[in-house]
Amino acid sequence: MTGSFTFEGVRVFSGIMLIILVILIFACQGNAQIVGVTPLPAGPPPGRTGTPARPTVSSEGVAGEIRSLVELGTPPFLFKALDLIRTRDLGNTEFGRVMIMVIVYMIQKIYPDVSINLPHPDPPKTHEYTRIFLNAEQGKYTYPPPESTDFLEYVLPFFALLSVTKEEAFLQAIPDIQKAKQLNPNSALASYFLGMAYEHSGRFSEAEEEYSLAYELSHDCYPAILSLTRIMNITGEREDALRLLSDLVIRYPDNIAIKREIAFAYYHNRDWSRAEAAIAEILQRNNRDSEFLLMQAHVLVERGQFLQAQAPLDLYASVNANNRLYLFLRARIQAEGYRNRDAALNYLRSILRNNPGDDEAAVYATRLLMESPRKEDQAEGRELLQGLLKIESYPLTVLSLEVEDAIRRGAWKEAETYLERLLRERRSSRDLLFAYQVERGLGNKDEALAYARELYEQDPANDEGAVAYVSALIDMGRQNEAGQMIESRLSSLPSGGLKSRYYYLRSRLRKNEELMMNDLRSSLFEDPRNLSALIAMFEIYHYRQDERRAVYYLKQAIALAPENPLVRRYEAEYSALLGTAN
Repeated sequence: MTGSFTFEGVRVFSGIMLIILVILIFACQGNAQIVGVTPLPAGPPPGRTGTPARPTVSSEGVAGEIRSLVELGTPPFLFKALDLIRTRDLGNTEFGRVMIMVIVYMIQKIYPDVSINLPHPDPPKTHEYTRIFLNAEQGKYTYPPPESTDFLEYVLPFFALLSVTKEEAFLQAIPDIQKAKQLNPNSALASYFLGMAYEHSGRFSEAEEEYSLAYELSHDCYPAILSLTRIMNITGEREDALRLLSDLVIRYPDNIAIKREIAFAYYHNRDWSRAEAAIAEILQRNNRDSEFLLMQAHVLVERGQFLQAQAPLDLYASVNANNRLYLFLRARIQAEGYRNRDAALNYLRSILRNNPGDDEAAVYATRLLMESPRKEDQAEGRELLQGLLKIESYPLTVLSLEVEDAIRRGAWKEAETYLERLLRERRSSRDLLFAYQVERGLGNKDEALAYARELYEQDPANDEGAVAYVSALIDMGRQNEAGQMIESRLSSLPSGGLKSRYYYLRSRLRKNEELMMNDLRSSLFEDPRNLSALIAMFEIYHYRQDERRAVYYLKQAIALAPENPLVRRYEAEYSALLGTAN
């Protein structure tokens, strides 16, 4: 009796231990970390609250568990569902085959950065989900049956819209995704899709709310955060968007989609130095990425690196040489990098032929045309300007052109009327420089000095402001102050146009004519196109009655600025000599 009892007890005990061991094995398998997928973090993102989603316990056994994992729709759960299909040997069943198709499709379309080592789907051809995906590949949206309670029948048709931009298509899909959310409130996928539908319908606040909810439900739904930051950039929350992206890239250091979004954020924030580094990293992975080639060229142009910008533009040209930004960057390189006004205008005219309403291209072309020495170019520029002035509530850039044109013509009173709005609404460095020039032209030395001082104090490193301030000091007779500034800057400046301007300003301080001419010659050596120095040399020879040399300098001044009022006055006075001089 005792022996029988002991044997039976051991057998029962061994059975219990075997059951416990099996449970432990499956528990370990269920909690095993998936390679290549970041595990769920402990808490919500900064500034957000929420509980990460967990699969619900289903009464349908393993099939219900797999379906529940798939509905949650983020990589850890999708990979776990695949693992269950494999370990339970369901891969050859109709259910397993269709679930593999759904899982693989979700990962490839939503999380392409983790779509490695996926099985090859072999779905049953007659299954409803197969039909939905076949339609989606053709861009056709499959409406679920009216009485359906199948979450996936409401969500899977949305894949047809991933490459669509029409607002109407997303509006029609919203009720289906809302129904999916009702069927499974824990699904990050449903909130992410609903956010997309709201975003493409222009309902940004609702989109932001859904994207945030998707990320709260599962931090592994990183496309939701990428979309959220895109909305935040649109609504002006750029710094907050960058903070979220910076946190995200720490958790997903190799995720190219996140790095692309960070590059976009720096680019659209005009943070050129950071954008340049972020874009370069993307191009290291794919040096033919046309979108980033164009962005790289734009950043280089904005940073004044015109020669370096040529290479990415040359590569981009094979993709779309008619792209508007491509043509505009080519124009800027020619105008600002090579000083080739005609080549720049050819690119701008190409833009305006395709889109006459492109204000930015029209403004840039107008400025170049009005700066041209050719009268026909100036006439074309004024025609463009008149067209821009017809725009209702035309932008300040157009008003700035009007002021600049009036200054160029010496129409000081006309310029003064336009200038008032610029100073009231913007008061930029350029506006202050215009104000100084206008007041100086009107003979208001005190007011001219006040604007020049404000411009200089606003940014002492601004060369235009420093030159204006020195010139205003000279006009006011404050020669010592002006002389000290000139000498300190001349000693540190490299050769070029700016040094030429300071030599000219120093010539105005000279009391000895020979010293004055030495400075003017130095000015023209640094920049042969310095109009002020050319006029000053003409005036000296005119005063000396050395008409041959006077005509030599006057001709150069006329070629540079035929519309300048002082040049036109001298041209009229010398008309006879200009007609006969060699």
